[in-house]
Amino acid sequence: MGLLVEQNAWLFVALLFGINHFAEGGCSGRCCQGTDGTCVTTDWRMDRVYGTCYCDERCIKTKDCCFDYPTACPAQPCVTSEWSHWSGCAQPCQPSFRVRRRSIQIKPHNSDHGCPMLEEQAGCMEYQDRQGDFCAQTQGTAFITTTEYSKGRTRDLYGAPLNTGFCMEFKLESLTPQCMVENRPYTRWMQYLREGYTICVACQPPAMRNHSRSCQGDGTLAERNELLHWQAVGSPRCRGTWRKVQRQEYCSCPLVHSFIFI
Repeated sequence: MGLLVEQNAWLFVALLFGINHFAEGGCSGRCCQGTDGTCVTTDWRMDRVYGTCYCDERCIKTKDCCFDYPTACPAQPCVTSEWSHWSGCAQPCQPSFRVRRRSIQIKPHNSDHGCPMLEEQAGCMEYQDRQGDFCAQTQGTAFITTTEYSKGRTRDLYGAPLNTGFCMEFKLESLTPQCMVENRPYTRWMQYLREGYTICVACQPPAMRNHSRSCQGDGTLAERNELLHWQAVGSPRCRGTWRKVQRQEYCSCPLVHSFIFI
């Protein structure tokens, strides 16, 4: 009888200790930012191991958070503003780039995910200089970009509605390896350039010259077997050669293999 009472007494003490322990353990009231070695307690971890566990943001990567970390320290994702309007081209009368930006409104907390990219760049070209004069027509390498850029082309430099222009078909003969590794949001279109593929490139105002009705490097006057040069706007390292196939009124290539002169 005495032994049973003693066992019950020890059981009561153990239960009481456990209740007090769990009241003190966990991450309630002790969420820490960044990496903090002092933000620690003893409790069940998220991997179901009892022992030392942490309540700092680093524990998500090291997998040693206390069991209640997700609820006691709820994650706050990064919140950003809307994208700004695209800036003008950095330089007029030549292939250049434009920029848009956004800012952080709420920093992330209790999360291993940082903020997304806050700046994007895309290739562009303006056809007037800083004084408002039209750029002189030049011959040579064709400059191309994604058809997405044509969405902003609704009127020409004089404010008149755009005409449809024309389309040139080319067979890609060569391109640099840099085209394949471009992975920025506004340069991924370069990955669809492939040797041996037939691609369509639209010639539209304002890239189309008002007097010559052509685009720089479009190959209109070139012989069918003449090797012509092109360059991707937005990445000068992405360039190559092509041969003219034919000129058409409308482009008929798949969207991923359709581009525009710029």
